[in-house]
Amino acid sequence: MLRADGILKVNVGKECFPAFDRPPNNEPARIVLLLEELNFGGTQRQALELALNLSPARFKAEIWTMAAGDDMAPLAERGEIPVVHLSKRTWVGPDSLLNLWRRLRSARIDILVLMTVVPNIWGRLLGRLARVPIIVGTCRGDSSAFRQHEKLLWPLVDHHICNAIALKRQLSNRYQIPESLITVIPNGVNTEFFEPPATAREADRKIILCIARLVPEKDHHTLITAFGLLAQRHPDAELWIVGDGNRRKSISEYAEKAAFGGRIRLMQGQLDIRPLLWQGSVLVLSSLEEGLPNVVLEAMASGLPVIATEVGGLPEVVEHGRTGLLVPSHNADALADALSLLLSDEKVRAAYGREGTKRARHCYSKSCMVREYEQIFERLLHSRQISIQTAA
Repeated sequence: MLRADGILKVNVGKECFPAFDRPPNNEPARIVLLLEELNFGGTQRQALELALNLSPARFKAEIWTMAAGDDMAPLAERGEIPVVHLSKRTWVGPDSLLNLWRRLRSARIDILVLMTVVPNIWGRLLGRLARVPIIVGTCRGDSSAFRQHEKLLWPLVDHHICNAIALKRQLSNRYQIPESLITVIPNGVNTEFFEPPATAREADRKIILCIARLVPEKDHHTLITAFGLLAQRHPDAELWIVGDGNRRKSISEYAEKAAFGGRIRLMQGQLDIRPLLWQGSVLVLSSLEEGLPNVVLEAMASGLPVIATEVGGLPEVVEHGRTGLLVPSHNADALADALSLLLSDEKVRAAYGREGTKRARHCYSKSCMVREYEQIFERLLHSRQISIQTAA
């Protein structure tokens, strides 16, 4: 039904709605995924996985970006997913907003999906002004709701999707968004794609992997401090930090000054991280905040145990003492102890890795994630059509 302010309100539960009635020419619904850019990142990868795997008979997906940055564009090109760059700048400026406004007004879009913080702000405002039929907002990190002004802007979307139960609770309790307007869809991973070759890992190497954006909320400084505490106990341990971001210089300088810094490698983000995961002994995230990080699922699918902080959706995916270990955030001592525990016992690492792979296959498959998005899209389209027919 339509609310008094003209915004579609949809109760998306577990009940099954029939597929929406298509136009006479039977065209698939046009889905636009709006991101800030296509640089390396979990949200960008999820957007691409979704666009690449939606049923082409039911949905036609494309990606729009509001700023320059196309590290992951080759994946879209291979899958023949159209990518529209609204600006050549590395930041969202007036030209990007103007081009977004023009395209929203001229394009026949059925559903606009807002995938990162800046799109969740401007996509709502300009999308409503342009009368986009259905707008879906997302929340994918602890601070995302605050940064995208959910307190003010939540009524401007028809439905919210988040990737962790903790984020749904935050949207409902802190921002008073009705639970019926929020759906949790965990990230999905192609488990077969990440399955390692039988002889991938070298038993005599102890490689600690951290694959994450080089930004403050990932708290690499605590990880480096923890490695300094660990390194003397494990003289064969190495720390590989992989990623891009605005803290690269700071992290590099801190690593160089740290004790045993010569055993720390800082690498740029990579389109295919499987070779790194297949060499690693353990994946670690020292984050201060998270949603449900894609790299954790990819590590589990690769047979790696995971050590992560108890923040956001991480406790939902990492089973302490079964698929990995959880530690308090900003606690170098606890992180060092957890790393030491796993590096000291190859059998425990292998057992955690096997359990992680099982959990990734059963709970976080790509096909399940895509199917849940498709169901949400179908229900929103069906409800929209009913509302139009009722109003007529």
